[in-house]
Amino acid sequence: MPIPPRTKFNFHRSENRIPMEIPVMLEGHRHLPGVEATFTENVSAKGARVISVRHWDKNAQLTFASRTGEFRSSARVAYCQPIHGDGYAVGLEFLESKGRWVVESAN
Repeated sequence: MPIPPRTKFNFHRSENRIPMEIPVMLEGHRHLPGVEATFTENVSAKGARVISVRHWDKNAQLTFASRTGEFRSSARVAYCQPIHGDGYAVGLEFLESKGRWVVESAN
């Protein structure tokens, strides 16, 4: 029996990411309470990729805030990938945002 060809999934982000390190805070980890001070690797109007010392469950909700206090949002974890050394790269989707983020939506 022949092996079926692999299905290709094309994932298209609605907005481009911009490489940018911004000091931020994450809060709401289910098992490790407290605020984690960290930074972004890249950003868009609708989300960010951050570095975390904590493993976050996919689809978990957390609070994301800029350290300046100008922006705050509830966010959904889109993915959490281990990185070289200690830590994780965490993709976040902003859900309910308040304040001014570094990138504004084109909509």
